[in-house]
Amino acid sequence: MKVEVPPEPEFSAIEGKLEAVGFRFAIVVSRFNAFITERLFQSACDGLLRTGAKRQDIALVRVPGSFEIPSAARMLAETGQYDAIICLGCLLRGDTAHYDVIVNEVTRGIGQSAQETGVPHAFGVLTCDTLEQAIDRAGLKMGNKGLEAAMAAVEMANLKTGIRPLVSGLRKTSRISQDRRGRKNSSHDVMEHKKSANRARTKKRRT
Repeated sequence: MKVEVPPEPEFSAIEGKLEAVGFRFAIVVSRFNAFITERLFQSACDGLLRTGAKRQDIALVRVPGSFEIPSAARMLAETGQYDAIICLGCLLRGDTAHYDVIVNEVTRGIGQSAQETGVPHAFGVLTCDTLEQAIDRAGLKMGNKGLEAAMAAVEMANLKTGIRPLVSGLRKTSRISQDRRGRKNSSHDVMEHKKSANRARTKKRRT
């Protein structure tokens, strides 16, 4: 059996590193279903520390349930003190439509907060049908989603740092281009004014 090596990409990619040194993180944890969310939190915190984050650079915020996570995450992001927000919770399906409503609102709220504040938000809210599924995703068969969320937060914090100089460069280039267009338009207006004045003088001499 021959194993083919994937071809090297023709262009370099901008990627975030899994290095948490120098970054500040906030972890929002739901108290509801604490049996699961505490496992998510412990694994997320361990992941941040293992990638270089300092304990004093990790803020823990507890909220009653998953529905309150987006609001708390938004308040933390708007302080400008954190490079990424990690959202951890656990929702289990019940006999009513309450589960679907909460899942949709939590997902929408976290995504909206990330987009509008510009601060990366890592989604670590479990949405499971049974408690067994949640346990599997909190450190057993399916790994730990808290750790995965923490790693996503670290990578996105690094990625934002890497993209920021490019954005600044593009803005600077745009300003230079606008200044050049402005000077060009100004020169064009001066030339047109001179031509108009010359035509007026020529017409006056003929009359």
